[in-house]
Amino acid sequence: MSDASSLRGQKKVSGNVRERYAELLNVPERQIRNERLYRFVDDWMGVPYRDNGMDKRGVDCSGFTSILEKEVFNTDVPRIARVMADNVKRKYEDQLEEGDLVFFDFNGKKFSHVGVYLQNNKFVHASSSKGVIISDLKDPWYYKYFSRGGTLRN
Repeated sequence: MSDASSLRGQKKVSGNVRERYAELLNVPERQIRNERLYRFVDDWMGVPYRDNGMDKRGVDCSGFTSILEKEVFNTDVPRIARVMADNVKRKYEDQLEEGDLVFFDFNGKKFSHVGVYLQNNKFVHASSSKGVIISDLKDPWYYKYFSRGGTLRN
């Protein structure tokens, strides 16, 4: 998948986690409240993509999402993106909140990619070409494949 919309220099921004992610997401620092989430993202940033991967040697999109949801939000999610999609309460894009899941339909396959929404239309995911990165949901390339977003049902 194309990563023209990925945020460049993600590991190179100076400052503490709140400062770095406020800058990356283009939001005021006071909006970076869930430090646990951003520390997790920071720790995994740049981990390479690996099909069926579930650790820092390599991870795929659903593996990354399931690990993040478990470690940050203490929520168990299915391991497969399309099964995850069946377990979300759908939301409109402007209602998405930190930790919500966002799904994409690549190569004609429904819910073939998943990421975790952060803020300001940004989401974190394991890209097949760049590994774990932050991208912009409104980037035309991602947006044309965007399929669904929502909160996991308990």
